[in-house]
Amino acid sequence: MTSDIRGRSATEIADSVRALIERARLSPGDPLPPVRSLADELGVNRNTVVAAYRQLTQAGVVVTLGRGGTRVADLAPVAQEGFAAGSVLRDVGTGNPDPDLIPDIAPALASMAGRPVLYGEPVIDPDLERWARGWMSVGLDAVDLRLTITSGAADAVERLLAQALTRDDAVALEDPCFLTSIHTVRIGGYRAVPVAVDDEGMTVDGLRAALEQGVRAVVHTPRAQNPTGASLSAARAAELRAVLRDHPYVLVIEDDHFSMLSQQPFHSLVSPEHRRWALVRSVSKFLGPDMCLAVTASDPETAERLAMRLTPGTTWVSHLLQRLTLALVTDEATAAGIARAGIHYAARNAAFVERLTAYGLDAEAGDGLNLWIPLPVAARAVSEHLMRRGWLARTGDEFLLSGDEPSHRLRLTVHDLDDEDAAQLAADLAAAVAAAGGRLLVREVG
Repeated sequence: MTSDIRGRSATEIADSVRALIERARLSPGDPLPPVRSLADELGVNRNTVVAAYRQLTQAGVVVTLGRGGTRVADLAPVAQEGFAAGSVLRDVGTGNPDPDLIPDIAPALASMAGRPVLYGEPVIDPDLERWARGWMSVGLDAVDLRLTITSGAADAVERLLAQALTRDDAVALEDPCFLTSIHTVRIGGYRAVPVAVDDEGMTVDGLRAALEQGVRAVVHTPRAQNPTGASLSAARAAELRAVLRDHPYVLVIEDDHFSMLSQQPFHSLVSPEHRRWALVRSVSKFLGPDMCLAVTASDPETAERLAMRLTPGTTWVSHLLQRLTLALVTDEATAAGIARAGIHYAARNAAFVERLTAYGLDAEAGDGLNLWIPLPVAARAVSEHLMRRGWLARTGDEFLLSGDEPSHRLRLTVHDLDDEDAAQLAADLAAAVAAAGGRLLVREVG
């Protein structure tokens, strides 16, 4: 069978494939001919076809799936955090912080007045840098630490991966995984290698297997892993550092997104001997999602490369935003409010877990904004029954990298429910599980 692909050079062949896609002659998921077959058909050297497919892969037009061949890329968007648009249901899957616990920025705005910042000046506000160096150094056993400011954690992770990887490079991601990380790796054209997560964080066997598959970067969450709420224990962190000891040039990215709100200690995967690493801390969970600022601490080479990735576009994060962040995090009242917020999230999650326990649903209140609820039946069926009762929940399927089987988990954001609504959701969830065919053992909770 012949294809409609034409050309004698790699560029001509790649342009031909692009044209077929643009004219809808090839659709997402469609296979391209094997290299040998297309080379024979066009009468060119196999290396020419290999080069053409490489161009298309690097441009994100196609994906290479090993024995699955080369196929037209599917750029369908993945799920994102936030409220579901256009729903009349009570949304308990948002992943949002409580707006009532986000500090008021009005008092801090008055302290931001100052001379204008001009081109060519230092990209980091000196006062913020002094404060951030102390913040980022705690828990890190790094010999030489450099700081970079980006427009949020997602921006930092995307640029960190881009400065170290090329398309089709393998990246170790937690499984289940934060939605934004899945999206970042997919859009970047990298190959996600899933690493299982348990109650103590990323598993040792999972990381070892990923490294054996040749991953060039590892993205992990040391505390309040999203969606599971798991945090690295000291013992697990030590075991993972031992595994990484033989891979000092694999880029380790630590996304400590819940930092100031976390009720757990920080344990790093970065040892003094590791050569490529970055610790990212955003302010969005405790100062609000609209405060698009993150601090990245990294080794000198990674910092230089990250700075180079910033120069073509947003060369620096607004100094007004930097000054506002500094004014807030150094204010005693704001700091006390952030501490209270962290305690509040933990307490509300624990109270909801206690309600579920009374209905025979055994869940754990991990760290973070969300709960990761195990179910005796498929989550989608439970979610559908919850919708009939007025609730919009998020199934675990959206967070899975190895999604061969349907998820038996729900990720719920319940910290902003009052006691009456929390009790109603717990009762409705138990009823939804029963309606979906799950068996529950109701018990007394003292």
